[in-house]
Amino acid sequence: MTQQSGLSQGQVPPRSQASRQFLVGLGRGGAGALIFGLPMLMTMELWSLGFYIERYRLLLLLLINMPLLVVLARRIGFEQTSTWREAIRDATVAYAIAIAMSAAVLFLLGIIKLDVPATELLGKIAIQAVPASIGALLGRSQLGGHQDDGPADEEGETESEVITSYGRELFMMAIGALFLSLNVAPTEEIILISYKMTPWHALATLALSILIMHAFVYAVAFRGAHQLSRGTPRWHAFVRFTLPGYVIALAISLYVLWTFGRLDDTASTQVLMAAIVLGFPGAIGAAAARLIL
Repeated sequence: MTQQSGLSQGQVPPRSQASRQFLVGLGRGGAGALIFGLPMLMTMELWSLGFYIERYRLLLLLLINMPLLVVLARRIGFEQTSTWREAIRDATVAYAIAIAMSAAVLFLLGIIKLDVPATELLGKIAIQAVPASIGALLGRSQLGGHQDDGPADEEGETESEVITSYGRELFMMAIGALFLSLNVAPTEEIILISYKMTPWHALATLALSILIMHAFVYAVAFRGAHQLSRGTPRWHAFVRFTLPGYVIALAISLYVLWTFGRLDDTASTQVLMAAIVLGFPGAIGAAAARLIL
């Protein structure tokens, strides 16, 4: 009589299952990096920025991106993460995927060649890897199936869900604002629009940005939209989340514009105009992050 195995027929060993889930996560990460990073990979201004951007600004952007990825990975990594060490691993893998994907696409499109100077080659890949790395981690959130995310409890929530504190909510809004701002800030249209706008246009854009940001999260019933608890006044969410979120989006806009050299030798009034213009997509990105993440 043969000895029965400790695993029932068709059951996957825990280690093999974990390895499979991680490999599936890598595939989703590659898909996410390509989908979310492709707009920047095919943007001419980003090709030029990789060549002439001041290296200390690029280095600062890369250093800032890493802790953002770690926090994002802690919430939606390639697999269920229970420790910060695992989140750091997932963030590092996401960065590696983004670098590889960016290099492959830029080579495929003929944007970079092996005979170009190393500084130009590394600069173009590095600047593209920032949004692509965020996209790599978003791949699990947006492209993943619920069946892989862990067993659901009685309330329909999975074990991978993380309770979100107020500080983490604001941090996630910063990631969303940074991601969308990076897609738009390199283009010349941001500066052109800011020069064409009057102060009244700027005020209207500011008010509309705040209104849309609040409506996305609380009014139009998107999947993942937040509901105010009974007895909570409507102004509470506006003051506690929407206004701070917009301030964060404006701060991110200023930082991104500075990184890309858009604020050099620019009057303070025009700096504010450019920040409000970029703050419009930044606010939408911040609101979307609260829905998605």
